[in-house]
Amino acid sequence: MMSTFSTRETSGTAWLPDTTPMYGIHHRAGSWQLMFHGNAFAQFLYESGGRGSEQAGSINWIMGMARRDFEGGRLGVRGMISLEPWTIPGCGYPDLLATGEVCEGETIHDRQHPHDLFMEVAAEYERRIEGSLGWQVYAGLAGEPALGPVAYPHRVSAMPNPLAPISHHWLDATHITFGVVTAALYADRWKTEISTFNGREPDEHRSDFDFGALDSVSGRVWFLPTPAWALQFSAGRLTDAEAGHELESRVDVDRVTASATYHRSLETNGLWASTLAWGMNHEEGQSTHALLMETTLTRREQDVWFGRLELAGKPAHDLDIDGTEDVFTVAKLQAGYTRYLEAWRSLQPGLGAGLSVGVVPASLEAAYGGRTNLGLAVFVTVRPKRHQM
Repeated sequence: MMSTFSTRETSGTAWLPDTTPMYGIHHRAGSWQLMFHGNAFAQFLYESGGRGSEQAGSINWIMGMARRDFEGGRLGVRGMISLEPWTIPGCGYPDLLATGEVCEGETIHDRQHPHDLFMEVAAEYERRIEGSLGWQVYAGLAGEPALGPVAYPHRVSAMPNPLAPISHHWLDATHITFGVVTAALYADRWKTEISTFNGREPDEHRSDFDFGALDSVSGRVWFLPTPAWALQFSAGRLTDAEAGHELESRVDVDRVTASATYHRSLETNGLWASTLAWGMNHEEGQSTHALLMETTLTRREQDVWFGRLELAGKPAHDLDIDGTEDVFTVAKLQAGYTRYLEAWRSLQPGLGAGLSVGVVPASLEAAYGGRTNLGLAVFVTVRPKRHQM
């Protein structure tokens, strides 16, 4: 029988390398196997420059999963919530050069919008056909279609970093979708998936369900050549996905992504986790690209160093720049450290800090108060301790 919880399985139906550590709390309730995991920060963020700001708040999410054998296969239900509608003030937290979605009648820029209360409410069923060959169905009122790499809150290469990538809306912004159905065929080292879903971005009212027609489609292919690697390629057509230039209508987006994730186990419970990802959005006759490189080095499950480098082509309307239709190439570099403390009742607290540098072209120097602007993050964090398989 298939494993109840596999280390490769993560957000939605996405895969990580088989060498991925599992941070979760496991229990049994009758014939059901239960697992809970999540990540929470209480942070103070500061971004300098003409568009900088500061804010104290909490970035957080918690997820529960239940699975059992059923009719020759495996049945599962899963839910994920975030309290960010109440713990992140206003239209989002400071994150210079981040863009995406709308709040108070304007495009959100230089901030990252809060997560919705309901991040996932979904069910899944999978069954083997012969040998390692099997099929899977995933459906959710809120969930994640087969598009993009593993969502950043669930990537081991990103988990210690509280800030969302500025490339989020080119790679994995559909990780909260209100209405999705995915079908997949898989074997030991590969999986092909197709999804139909509601591709519209959620509105600024974060505590409800933003249902819409399942009129967007995507497809994704996974390949795990060794236990240390997970490769994916995906493409999708998102109908009425984003607000148009004048915010009076929505526009369709064609998105293509590719990514490679590498996990290398080190001595004394150490891990080196890295992700390289590229995404392209095509909307209103214009194509833009984003590139992400991020890495995390963990030693003894206590000392964690993290870093991220991103390049993105941001349209003027995304950055709220008037009088031009140009696309501006911007960059952001982040580096930080988290010291995790001894676990308490299966939870592991930590203290951390990070620095960032946002870089804009000369044409945006006046708007941002300089070509480069520094950012600071200090935080306390808690997550489940590593589960020994």
